[in-house]
Amino acid sequence: MGWQSSLERVGEFTSKYFVLWVLIAAPLALYAPDLFTPIAPYITPLLGIIMLGMGLTLTPDDVRRILERPRDVAIGALAQWILMPTIAYALVVALGLPWEIGLGLILLGAAPGGTASNVMTYLGRGDVALSVSITTVTTIAAPLVMPAWIVTLAGESISVTFAEMAGSIIQVVLLPVIGGLVLRHLLDRYAPAVAKAGLSIFPAISVITIVAIVAAVVGLNVETILGAGALVFLAVVLHNGLGLGSGYVVGHATNMAEDRARACAFEVGLQNSGLAVALATAHFSASAALIPALFSVWHNVSGPALATLFAHLDDDDPVEGDEVAIVSD
Repeated sequence: MGWQSSLERVGEFTSKYFVLWVLIAAPLALYAPDLFTPIAPYITPLLGIIMLGMGLTLTPDDVRRILERPRDVAIGALAQWILMPTIAYALVVALGLPWEIGLGLILLGAAPGGTASNVMTYLGRGDVALSVSITTVTTIAAPLVMPAWIVTLAGESISVTFAEMAGSIIQVVLLPVIGGLVLRHLLDRYAPAVAKAGLSIFPAISVITIVAIVAAVVGLNVETILGAGALVFLAVVLHNGLGLGSGYVVGHATNMAEDRARACAFEVGLQNSGLAVALATAHFSASAALIPALFSVWHNVSGPALATLFAHLDDDDPVEGDEVAIVSD
């Protein structure tokens, strides 16, 4: 159908230039914050829309894959759960970040994997099925894992309880993801044309929503960005880079195949920064949301760069590249 093709083109165009939209919106928010700060009260429901879209991309087969490869899924999930919060806390201490800003880095480190990891794994010729499985497990476990890390690393300095954070994550992540999964199942069975249309346009909706969230957080933190911008950006770059590198090392150290080690790298290094932003604004402060918002920009630069490097390495070794492509499919 013509309208379906049009939706697909809109979705592809919007997603393809995602980084460009963010790079336009963020400076504009610095220049005219009043245009975007009214979005702030809606950050949590906007994230729910993004997570609904993630649920729509999942199928029962994705869930079954978790049971088919428990070892590598467990290694990837444990690496993400342990390494990123630990690295975050170490960077807060080492860089001497103000606590209200550093708390955002810890929130980011404790967050589950984001959907960007699945896309980057695909572009980098990694094991996409493994990536989706790890993202699913870490997302489902987020209501327990994320509050546990926050209470452990920052318990004495925060007033929010484990139960309050867990409840927020269930509402904004788990329920929308499950709702999207159920909706996808029903649409595939009873209205496949609608399902295809939804999958075509939802990437564009997610991109627009993420850009709006990033712009709102930047608008709320103009003075903080101008005052501590370099140090904050350094923390974001180091956290992301160390996560990508350590995830790749863990993959090879545990004898994963190359394509699975790449999936592990992206799963560890690319976090659900939107969730960290939502929790920061709901339970802490706009300053705590700053690092997760900047991470949303940066990981959409570093992720494609690493994916391109992996693909380039495969092109230099055609035999290995063909093997990876076969496994990824």
